Amino acid sequence: MSRLANKNILVTGGNSGIGLAAAQQFSHEGARVAICGLNEKTLNAAHETLSAGSLAIRADVSNLADLDTMYTTITQEFGHLDGILVNAGYSEFLPFEDVTEESFDKVVGVNFKGAYFTIQKALPLLRRGSSVVITSSVGARKGWPTTSTVSSSKAAVSHLARILSAELLDRGIRVNTLSPGPTDTAMFGRYAGDEQGDAVKGVLGANNPSKRMADPSEVAKLAAYLASDESAYVVGADFLIDGGVTAIAAVGA
Repeated sequence: MSRLANKNILVTGGNSGIGLAAAQQFSHEGARVAICGLNEKTLNAAHETLSAGSLAIRADVSNLADLDTMYTTITQEFGHLDGILVNAGYSEFLPFEDVTEESFDKVVGVNFKGAYFTIQKALPLLRRGSSVVITSSVGARKGWPTTSTVSSSKAAVSHLARILSAELLDRGIRVNTLSPGPTDTAMFGRYAGDEQGDAVKGVLGANNPSKRMADPSEVAKLAAYLASDESAYVVGADFLIDGGVTAIAAVGA
């Protein structure tokens, strides 16, 4: 497949989960890919799975100096960008009254501030016809307990995509969002012990109308479509990929 041939695409948070799957899909479809992340070990391992000419850059997207350094490297190596998957994210699930300023700042700093300035600072590099895809979440549409910071920050980037679509369309840059439902990623490794992580995944899968979680590769295929010229008429849209959790409710629910 070569629908992304001759495209340079940045994937933030490209060292694991949906970001890694998307970077691999983009690379498979012909793109030259730059990934960024915080964990050097997983970043280097991810880099080895991508095609020749790819880049791996350690960067904290909530740190504007890191973004500047990252884009300097991309400018030197790629010269321009044809797309970005704004995917870096951070999640904490806490009851509202247990959220601290530190926790709030971490989640919002990565999920909203990081996304905002990742796009803003990329503008000089983005060519006409570029595609910006932001990873949002089905949580942006749901009122799930313990997600007050995570889901609110995802709702913010979903709306940001619509605003940026209006501002950037004259430049030939279109902005869309992906809203995955529960996806089987390393995020669940942050739960204490493998058993608890597996238990959470079991509950999420059992309560999904499709009776499973998504595989990151399924989300990556949709991201590749949005990054390609095949989706040139798709502007300001939010793509749910959630197994039916938004559209379908259990009888009597």
